[in-house]
Amino acid sequence: MSNFFSVRIETLGCRLNQVESEALAVRFAEFGFDVFSKETDLSVLPVRLCIVNTCTVTGKAEQKARRLIRLLLKEHGEAVILVTGCYAELEADSIEKINERIIAFSGKKKDELDSLPQFLKEICLKNKNLKEGTFELKENLLIFRNKIYSKEVKSDKSFLIKETERRKAMFKLSSPVFFFHSRASLKVQDGCNNACAYCRIRLARGTSVSLPAEEAVRRIIKIEKNGASEVVLSGVNLSQYRDEAYGGFANLLAMLLENTKKIRLRISSMYPECIDEDILKIVEDKRICPHFHLSVQSGSDKILKAMNRPYREIDIRRAVDNLRKVKDNPFIGCDIITGFPSETEEDFLQTFKMCEDLQIPGIHVFPFSARPGTRAFLMKPKVPEREAGRRAGLLSALSEKNYQSYLASCNGKVFFGVTEKPQKNEDLRIVTENYLTLPLKMNNKTENYKGGEGLFVIIKDGIAYLAD
Repeated sequence: MSNFFSVRIETLGCRLNQVESEALAVRFAEFGFDVFSKETDLSVLPVRLCIVNTCTVTGKAEQKARRLIRLLLKEHGEAVILVTGCYAELEADSIEKINERIIAFSGKKKDELDSLPQFLKEICLKNKNLKEGTFELKENLLIFRNKIYSKEVKSDKSFLIKETERRKAMFKLSSPVFFFHSRASLKVQDGCNNACAYCRIRLARGTSVSLPAEEAVRRIIKIEKNGASEVVLSGVNLSQYRDEAYGGFANLLAMLLENTKKIRLRISSMYPECIDEDILKIVEDKRICPHFHLSVQSGSDKILKAMNRPYREIDIRRAVDNLRKVKDNPFIGCDIITGFPSETEEDFLQTFKMCEDLQIPGIHVFPFSARPGTRAFLMKPKVPEREAGRRAGLLSALSEKNYQSYLASCNGKVFFGVTEKPQKNEDLRIVTENYLTLPLKMNNKTENYKGGEGLFVIIKDGIAYLAD
């Protein structure tokens, strides 16, 4: 139990947000704050600060953020709600209008929150009333925000120096230990240089920046030494990873494998056209998890062109085929948008057939959401929401069918996996190297797993059993 108040951190959206929130939780704990959990005794140490890390990828994501913010306002009547992330970057004013206890904090400056725990600790030590005064806390948070916002790069600095400073600032939130998740993650890239017609994330996160390869190696080594069995390499667009001295993402993977011993590397997502010979050669390694998620969006060349995507259907099919050549029965996932402006039934059926032909077991599908500030926002003709939803439903049903077939293909085979943190009144679960989340049955019931343990299991009828 700390001498300060509790901090509650909630995360919506992508794995990048999860990585950043994890690091922030660890940082608060390091500086003597309790991080809210279901076991927190709020009668002794109430929550005074809630941090919400938001997403803006769809209108529903923003709606979900607003619901969460209102829930926190209700559950923690004396807390200040600090909202950051992509939604806060683009809609700060509207968020703050929800309630006077809300402060929006720039998503692009999110990593500067790394210094917030120390700032609050120093204020608390000087002013004990801060633990009880809601608006006094808000005033100090505004002082912190103004301090961060006032940091300006001098105009006489070169572009290279400015980019170097931006890159350092965007990778501050990192930790070798993890508060909420069993599997480790590392952000190695952020932002995107593409201009996809529907995407608002590039507006919120800016152009592509990469964690220097040598720094990535140092961080992975720390994660491995801390006992992690697996680390997920995350980014907005890993295909745009670049290090001036060491090159692209394939070279980074090679360096990480060369400088670690046992830890397994999971790639969060890649673009289809970037599955080239260099990548294929590296992912053959047994320590690269046999799970690949491709940013696809459509199987219609007409729609891909309208989206301003840098690949076509043939590239998607080639990528999946080549990944299956170098890995034994990998799990393939993809994103699909249905109902993009001008998408006809024929366009949709091309997408459906592609996913059917390729037997993709992990289709993350959602209806098109028009995002302000993007070219697609004004594109016509619009596809009715009901029709976009119908198409999404058909793809979701196909995904479930493909998943069951894939799960059956794993029957009787041995896989490496990482246990999840046990939840109250729930059976222990494990995430296998090929991205199957399954109940774990133990031969010895006295074994007590806390989550994060690396185990070999055999899959039988959708259940994972400890391998002999």
